[in-house]
Amino acid sequence: MDFKAKYDVAVVGAGVAGIAAAIAAARRGCKVALLEKQTLIGGLATSGLIYIYLPLCDGKSTQVIYGISEEMLKRSMEFSPFDLAEQWGGRPNGTLPVNSPRYRVDFSPAGFTLALDEMLAQAGVDLWLDTRVCATRKSGDKVTGLEVENTSGRGVVSANCFVDTSGEAIVVRRAGGKVVSDFNSLSLWLIENHPAMEKSPYQFGSNMMVKAFMFNKNDIAPMAGTDGRSVTDFTRQCYEHLRSYYRQSYAAGHSRYTHFPIHLPAMPQFRKIAAASCLTMLDSDDFGRRVEDSIGLTGDWRAPGPVWETPFRALIPETLDGVLTAGRCMGAINDAWEVYRVIPTAAMTGEAAGIAAALCSEKACEPRDLAYSEVEKALRKLNIPLHLDEVKLEKLYR
Repeated sequence: MDFKAKYDVAVVGAGVAGIAAAIAAARRGCKVALLEKQTLIGGLATSGLIYIYLPLCDGKSTQVIYGISEEMLKRSMEFSPFDLAEQWGGRPNGTLPVNSPRYRVDFSPAGFTLALDEMLAQAGVDLWLDTRVCATRKSGDKVTGLEVENTSGRGVVSANCFVDTSGEAIVVRRAGGKVVSDFNSLSLWLIENHPAMEKSPYQFGSNMMVKAFMFNKNDIAPMAGTDGRSVTDFTRQCYEHLRSYYRQSYAAGHSRYTHFPIHLPAMPQFRKIAAASCLTMLDSDDFGRRVEDSIGLTGDWRAPGPVWETPFRALIPETLDGVLTAGRCMGAINDAWEVYRVIPTAAMTGEAAGIAAALCSEKACEPRDLAYSEVEKALRKLNIPLHLDEVKLEKLYR
């Protein structure tokens, strides 16, 4: 090993879930490392060009997500040309989200990156870019360290508690923990220059816009993204479809001088790679149910109405100690995974996981042994509602 480093909490994956986890732990006074395999933070939101901060509300005018997730939404607008709907504090007659009065906003991926980096710096998080997790070190079932590699060589990062927000459950998988997976779609978002006669609401200027494609729906086998060949094949298939799209556009009369790609995503846009098998697994029909160990609420970004309480046990891997999960690799399956994999909800679960990891470090205990009451107390101190009746949605209980 070329180097060693020791932290109270180490978070793997600097997407929105990881950034929220790292900030939450650092705000409790922990020494925190945030490890990211790319040199661009923000995950799918930024390097994936999925630039829509989906709703913090239930679609019926009730806010359900608060905390760092709401902070991120507001910070995302600082270097972006988009605004909130007026009912959520946006400018009268400003640029509204596309066909939506919900508490959501579009953002510039590059601008959001700048805002997220400043949030990490202000919290005092030690950010490690271009650093990939290669292996784990364990004592029995407890993860005690990560073997990582970057341009300095290979070294060991140890911590009192780890948070896996990698989107692919890399810590859990490398440590031999159980994971689940699901089908993916072959999809790609890009920034392009588009002919003026085909205006889009997703615009940054007169012609520059984000374009989203779904080439094939639910045809990518489970566990895609967990081996190098599938990552390469996924990416190149997207490129093949994109070349065909532009050639058809040119054959239809558009000019390459006005219709051309500007920026492609820097990461494959798998939505569901691997989720840790946790003590509780959220499933499709769990919305509207009271959860006694809830760490936060989320609405369904696809339709108004359903709201979910989130079990703390859905962040704790069932076969490993020393690790929590959040974001796309937390304990959620089937339609619940669709609800929990997106930006605002990932940030909500990330904040709770970061707080729990900090508490585990402070109390020298494992996540499964941490009293939920300690997590609840910390979240309530931040004025984060945990149950439907706390946002006056008790009528939704089933």
